[in-house]
Amino acid sequence: MKLTKYIFVTGGVASSLGKGIISASLAKLLQARGYSVTIQKLDPYINVDPGTLNPYEHGECFVTDDGAETDLDLGHYERFLNKPTSQANNVTTGRIYQNVINKERRGDYLGKTVQIIPHITDEIKHRIRSLGKKYDYDFVITEIGGTVGDIESLPYIEAVRQLKWELEDRSLVIHLTLVPFLAASGELKTKPTQHSVKLLLENGVQPDILVLRTERSITDGVRKKVARFCNVNIKSVIESIDVSTIYEVPIRMQSEKLDEIVLEKLNLPTKGMPELTKWKEFLEKLKNPKSEISIALVGKYVELPDAYKSIAESFLHAGAVNECKVNLKYIHSESINETNSKEILGKYQGILVAPGFGHRGIKGKIEATKYARQNNIPFLGICLGMQCAVIEFARNVLNLEKADSTEMHNNTKYPVISLMEEQKNITDMGGTMRLGKYPCKIIPKSNAGKAYNQTDIFERHRHRYEFNNKYLDLFQKNGMIATGINPDSELVEIIEIKKHKWFVGVQFHPEYKSTVLNPHPIFTAFVKAVNEK
Repeated sequence: MKLTKYIFVTGGVASSLGKGIISASLAKLLQARGYSVTIQKLDPYINVDPGTLNPYEHGECFVTDDGAETDLDLGHYERFLNKPTSQANNVTTGRIYQNVINKERRGDYLGKTVQIIPHITDEIKHRIRSLGKKYDYDFVITEIGGTVGDIESLPYIEAVRQLKWELEDRSLVIHLTLVPFLAASGELKTKPTQHSVKLLLENGVQPDILVLRTERSITDGVRKKVARFCNVNIKSVIESIDVSTIYEVPIRMQSEKLDEIVLEKLNLPTKGMPELTKWKEFLEKLKNPKSEISIALVGKYVELPDAYKSIAESFLHAGAVNECKVNLKYIHSESINETNSKEILGKYQGILVAPGFGHRGIKGKIEATKYARQNNIPFLGICLGMQCAVIEFARNVLNLEKADSTEMHNNTKYPVISLMEEQKNITDMGGTMRLGKYPCKIIPKSNAGKAYNQTDIFERHRHRYEFNNKYLDLFQKNGMIATGINPDSELVEIIEIKKHKWFVGVQFHPEYKSTVLNPHPIFTAFVKAVNEK
């Protein structure tokens, strides 16, 4: 059994500074040195998981192989490390309190008064340490959501304080903070960082390393000042300057020697230089494309691009493979109708209809699908996007007037998309969909078969509704083919139109499995089809 090392990443001054990217970048560097690493996110909100949160509130809900609905940062972790995460990698305050209350109801605490300390903090510490013990990692990097000073984060900071003592030389704290540039004075200001560290110190936690997020290069003078006022060695003051893509951050952190400083502080060997050859090859292709295409992403959460974060990143991965720059244009589905579809969509070489829930914007999604089908434009529909393709085909090719999904119209005469049988008696919203990894068998000579180059695959799902197999023969006789089927349940997982340049709809979410080193085959094939003149 390894003596796992624990690294805690906290944030200060402002949210959205990139704790997840710093955590993933450090993990990538340690992994590239031969260490086994995982990353965990502790989210301070009281929801049990983000599955019931509106994307406007929290961005994308990421789904793992084991069916956990998690924070979008887990997507970054997987994309950087090329390793799957699980339920254990995302812990919320809601889940912590739920477990503690369940234990109290069972009598596990033997009549004691249940309190924040020690019971809530003990549960947090258990969640942190158990991840390292269960999988025997060299490193567990734990990102604390929110910023220092938030009321919601206090139990997590207290748990970190306790673990720093309990783990002794097996842990350290990295604090990410902001050093803003004030144009009026023409200088970088360190006072926000000083106050952020002061707050952390008031809670009993001394950061070992400071990562300074900045738009301008940090001078030696700024480093010295921060080191002096924050009780940190100057070598442990790291610059994190803005870059053109998040995938540059590991290279930047390597040049700042973040991984070397971490290993030195934890008394571990550096094991030579990190092996980042393939990573750098990816960056080279990403920055130097040989062609350029434009793809319309039609969805209803387009005001917040984080709602489609994994899709956007998948296009970066697929674009690099094809040595092609993908310009992704977000188009609100509510803006599209029968009279303006050509005006809005005619300028794009490919169309993706995004996943989602509910009837809002559904007409525009169906219209976008129709435009792609009728004009032989490469098309990819994901989850609800695939269902829209089925509905559109039923209405306009099969002449099933007003065919629909029972999600939109429960009493539709032609329910070509219907509620899954096992969903019919479910009343709770949270964690009750068809979630996680399921098998799929693919027809070899189909677009999907050519993309995967294999017949048996596993993909991640997040849905309640499915293609109604009652209509399958009718669809297939008229040119829409089921090219991917779940071998156990016979659910339709992939549909294609034979007489089309490239028209694919998938019930699963391929974006959840695309990584830098393993771009997803469906996205890679879609970009290739769009890029072919």
